[in-house]
Amino acid sequence: MSGGAAVPGPDGLLRCPWGLSTEDYVAYHDEEWGRPVHGDDALFERLCLEAFQSGLSWITILRRREGFRKAFAGFRIAEVARFTDTDRERLLADEGIIRNRAKIDATLANAKLLAGWEPGELDTLIWSHAPDPSTRPVPATTADVPAVTDESTALSKALKKRGLRFVGPTTAYALMQACGLVDDHVQGCTARGGGRPAAAGKARKTGPAATTGGVAD
Repeated sequence: MSGGAAVPGPDGLLRCPWGLSTEDYVAYHDEEWGRPVHGDDALFERLCLEAFQSGLSWITILRRREGFRKAFAGFRIAEVARFTDTDRERLLADEGIIRNRAKIDATLANAKLLAGWEPGELDTLIWSHAPDPSTRPVPATTADVPAVTDESTALSKALKKRGLRFVGPTTAYALMQACGLVDDHVQGCTARGGGRPAAAGKARKTGPAATTGGVAD
């Protein structure tokens, strides 16, 4: 994520600069990033996509998100946990996703593990690492936004201790940003604090349901 203060978009409203860096980011920035996400399947999707992002730009993942959802049965844990070796070979040949063997294997292994957890257990574990908002300064620019925090390191350790793979501290922090455990919209950004630009709010009522991911490009 490149450094910079909030900048005005075509509608005159201030946004984080990355949110205006490409058209694909605008709706994601306005309607998804930094908004609370709950539910085991929804959080499993975010965990998987953040893992696939590792070493890549988030825009690469965002543009393939529907391909990922189709390939991984909508990231429904119970269904992915039943994937077979045939499914694994299908995924490795699927041009609609990132065909990284280690990341695919981690996703399948994580699903099998999580299928044995109690309902809501993943949600509870992740959200137990949300920091007190009053302890976090408002970033003036994106250069003030950390890549790793004590909380993300603790979350990573907790997930790894339970057997989950591809959940390092940087991936854990990107998850925390994307799922609203922290609000890293910069000072003056119209989306900070859960605000929505009027146009985006109108589009949200008529468009498809919003979902997923973190930004680290």
